[in-house]
Amino acid sequence: MAGGWARDGAEHEQMDATVNDALERARRALPSGISLEFCEECEQPIPKKRREALLGVTHCVSCQNQLEAALRTQDLFNRRGSKDSQLR
Repeated sequence: MAGGWARDGAEHEQMDATVNDALERARRALPSGISLEFCEECEQPIPKKRREALLGVTHCVSCQNQLEAALRTQDLFNRRGSKDSQLR
């Protein structure tokens, strides 16, 4: 049930858009191509097993964890939502 000036089903469209945006970001973040032998951040060797398991890997496990932690903090708000939904 929509409230105010929103039409029926608007909440579901907003939720679907949020999920679709998250999926698209995840797909773009998937590594592909040739794996690097050395981490782009710390220049430490990337283990052979990691390079074989993830094609296109460019970071060691430690640096990848730090990058993912930074990305998680950006996903706290629904940027497509109204200001009211972000303030709750």
